Amino acid sequence: MTRLLSVLTVLALAVPTAAQPAGSSPGAAAAFTPVTWERLLNAANEPHNWLMYSGTLDSQRFSGLNQVNRDTVDELELKWAYQIPQLDRSEAVPLVVDGVMFITEAPSNVVAVDAATGRQYWRYDHPLPDDLRICCGRNNRGVAILGEHLYMSTLDAHLVAIDARSGNLVWNREVADHRSGYSKTAAPLVVKDKVVTGIAGGEYGIRGFIDSYEATTGELDWRANTIPGPDHPDNQTWAGDSWRTGGSATWITGSYDPDLDLVYWGTGNPGPDWNGDVRMGDNLYSDAAMAINHGTGGLEWYFQFTPHDVHDWDAIQVPILADMDWEGKSRKVMMWANRNAFFYVIDRETGEFLLGNPFARQTWAEGLDSNGRPIRVPNTAPNAEGVIVSPPVAGATNWFSPAYSPDTGLFYVQAYDGEDRYFQRDEEYSEGDQFTGGGFERPLPLDEYHSAVRAIEPTTGEIRWEYPLQPRSTGGMLATAGGLVFTGSIDGYFLALDAETGKELWHMNVGRLVHSAAITYAVDGEQYVAIAAGNVLFAFGLPEQETTGL
Repeated sequence: MTRLLSVLTVLALAVPTAAQPAGSSPGAAAAFTPVTWERLLNAANEPHNWLMYSGTLDSQRFSGLNQVNRDTVDELELKWAYQIPQLDRSEAVPLVVDGVMFITEAPSNVVAVDAATGRQYWRYDHPLPDDLRICCGRNNRGVAILGEHLYMSTLDAHLVAIDARSGNLVWNREVADHRSGYSKTAAPLVVKDKVVTGIAGGEYGIRGFIDSYEATTGELDWRANTIPGPDHPDNQTWAGDSWRTGGSATWITGSYDPDLDLVYWGTGNPGPDWNGDVRMGDNLYSDAAMAINHGTGGLEWYFQFTPHDVHDWDAIQVPILADMDWEGKSRKVMMWANRNAFFYVIDRETGEFLLGNPFARQTWAEGLDSNGRPIRVPNTAPNAEGVIVSPPVAGATNWFSPAYSPDTGLFYVQAYDGEDRYFQRDEEYSEGDQFTGGGFERPLPLDEYHSAVRAIEPTTGEIRWEYPLQPRSTGGMLATAGGLVFTGSIDGYFLALDAETGKELWHMNVGRLVHSAAITYAVDGEQYVAIAAGNVLFAFGLPEQETTGL
């Protein structure tokens, strides 16, 4: 039986590892103006900062900075680099607040540096147990900030608050029992005076949820389960007791609409991943977008992209929110390029399906019906002999962030045209062990498949342009008012594309795979573009004579 804590207790304060500061005196504090909810709400008005994982609450990953633009981007040069001590690939998206950068490191550490020089102020190392159960790397993707506190998820399924000026631990909350397979890898999302955060561990037979915690105390405010219990009619979409070990994790950061007071979060695959016979039904709310009332934690609506998923196509992609003209009237929409190879536009007030169109190769669905439900191709479910289906397990895209530019009206995403051979097997659930019910293999070499950055026209779902990137790339997207889109490649290139045409305007070999998304910020009138590659954080800027005003 899963050892999920029913009563959360604040743990005793631990002493963080002390950092060497940027200056000569150990323990120097990082100086910045406290980050109020008002600042987060209006983060787009502070383009010199990067105040949350996706830049703004709507997750557009669009910056209003334009000093680096189509005409100047080819002058970018390395300004500084921060070597991450842990030898893991970095998936971090740092925050920048008034010239201070906060970088998370694998497995569950955070460091504060001078955003103009990379010199360190302090670091916090989170102690981890030896019996971690994680499926996909010792990842930590970022922090959130409110006031003078940082909030970080940890691999042992804790949420911690850290003094952003000193690196001292403020509180430490155990969210779930890591021995049952629960873990946490995503950056939290601050909404008002609460910290909203998800959970990882979908390959271990967990039951997923989204939590909201009091920012000052760490007390649990509400929990929204991503698999309904027996007292809810939607529980009938899980055969028998399969809901208890059904996965549906929430391992990437969501978005928020302050006008509707709705938190939007994606959910992962149902478990076991590839054997759907033991969990017959649609398996709600796995592989879905959930719209949650921030005040109550109640579910306002959901949209399930892949009912009864048997291919491990987690719907944990970052939801992008925008207001746009839709068939002659203004509409609040959510845009979603899904791992299952379809691009969706959904009304974010009601959950109504507006548009769905493939943006990558897929062979599993004949199309979508009028409600957005897939019309499945027969005989594409995994079996003992194996069946070849597109997209592959890695997906037509995955967790790496897309972007949207209100200047061009285009949605940008890393897309992949591939396939896998999917297998099914019988497997008994054992608490704390992986529970997948099958496996997969790639039938052809990686270079036989096509990978590209694709720009999608949201009102039609059509691809406006693509920029080929071989082999498959896992870098997120950043769009800017300079008419640029930044991304990276698996073979170690960081590059800038023309946001209108997809033409390559600049690239730099950073030596290792780019497995995160870039940010841009400014200090003392100079715009920087930063990216993590391998286990190094690089910051680029223009030569001094080029940095005349933003």
